[in-house]
Amino acid sequence: MTPHQIKLVQTSFAQVAPIAATAADLFYGRLFEIAPQVRAMFPDDLSGQKKKLMAMLGTAVAGLSHLDTLLPAVRALGQRHAGYGVTAEHYAPVGAALLWTLEKGLGEAFTDDVENAWTTAYTILAGAMIEAANDVPKAA
Repeated sequence: MTPHQIKLVQTSFAQVAPIAATAADLFYGRLFEIAPQVRAMFPDDLSGQKKKLMAMLGTAVAGLSHLDTLLPAVRALGQRHAGYGVTAEHYAPVGAALLWTLEKGLGEAFTDDVENAWTTAYTILAGAMIEAANDVPKAA
């Protein structure tokens, strides 16, 4: 990622952070709309999950300036997700739901440059998670 892309992601996330609860509602609503098969992977009560999502996004966004430090934690997250049954195919609808949520939350501030920066960030982080998940030994 370029320094400009990192700044765009960080600045736009700072604009969404004040509406974190609404953003989390939008995200999960959209995710379950476009990928209803993943709903069973989550608890009935999503309140804790929504807080984890926003906290994880905040950590990831803050860490984009130091990917060498961030990526080991992202890889560990990918391995944990593999244990929950997450597969590589699940990452596309998650990315789509994230971009849709950002578009709704940012409105006109969700420019093409912001979208491209978030797409780049998500592609890097999801790629690291998928790669790490593929390193997890499969149960017999």
